[in-house]
Amino acid sequence: MNQTTSNYPLNSIRIALDAMGGDHGPSVVVPAALKALALYPHLHITLVGQKIEIEKWIDKPLANFENRLIIHHASEVVAMDEQPALALRSKKDSSMRIAVDLVKAGKVSAAVSAGNTGALMAIARFVLKMLPGIDRPAIIYALPSDGPCGRIRMLDLGANVDCDAEHLYEFAVMGSVLTAAVDRMPAPRIALLNIGSEAIKGRKSVKEASELLTEHQVVNYIGFIEGNELYSGKADVVVCDGFVGNVSLKTSEGVARLFFNFLKTSIKKSLWRKFVAWLAKPMLMEMHERFDPSRYNGASFLGLNGIVVKSHGNANEFMFIKAIEEAMLEVEHNVPEQIRTELAQRLKMANT
Repeated sequence: MNQTTSNYPLNSIRIALDAMGGDHGPSVVVPAALKALALYPHLHITLVGQKIEIEKWIDKPLANFENRLIIHHASEVVAMDEQPALALRSKKDSSMRIAVDLVKAGKVSAAVSAGNTGALMAIARFVLKMLPGIDRPAIIYALPSDGPCGRIRMLDLGANVDCDAEHLYEFAVMGSVLTAAVDRMPAPRIALLNIGSEAIKGRKSVKEASELLTEHQVVNYIGFIEGNELYSGKADVVVCDGFVGNVSLKTSEGVARLFFNFLKTSIKKSLWRKFVAWLAKPMLMEMHERFDPSRYNGASFLGLNGIVVKSHGNANEFMFIKAIEEAMLEVEHNVPEQIRTELAQRLKMANT
């Protein structure tokens, strides 16, 4: 991982990591935790999971981290294909459950897991509860864009397949608050993802959400955005239901992989092309870095009375550190409390 200078305050940030979650479990989570501790001296990490398995991946004495690393034993593991309801009911001593319980108890300020998304959402919602005024949580994720910030945030990405206008309205407010705080944008531009820019197009819920956002003016709403404009920089936050968002995200990831695979295949076809590629290597590396999905790892569960960040299940060490950094930013800016305050104020404005 590239060494970067911390932008975080010197006061300590405490995060719990589900060490057993994801496709790789402790083999990725533990080394990522150790590297994050080395990068950020004010970071404290609690590794939750089977102690024996966690200790296999620690090659330095814990004293080297000045008591900033704690192992919290958990006897159970939530499988990646486990039914969320079953994980919630029958695995109360799972690494995922205990990591969220630590947030609830105030012993840490955030939990990060690469485990089963449905189970994590069910557990987080049951344990932490929803913020006042929020009916459903939403998954928000950063994507590259041509805008001033270099990225957009999109929600919902799979937590809610079906949404009505009120849900989309809440997502817009939560996305606006998070982006304003974490990306330091005073008035992020909010758009609804739709099949056209005209007011007559789209699902009933999307059109009604547009009317609510236009009427109440609680966010910087700029109207509809189409799929081909997602990465144009036209908007800073794109709002949609979980079905559309998840399909859009997976399609984008697939197109990015296809493009770079085509590029690699094309370069290998002749020595001349290899030479041209060598000359263009700095540009190609910059492009790859800009569009590399691993740089944007870390999806947040917004609307909860606490901070929970979901890492990609197949994340490597670099990607998992990005998820830790996302959690750190949200802790630094106290995102749940900001959402609570802003939502109350904006709903009050909308009702006056």
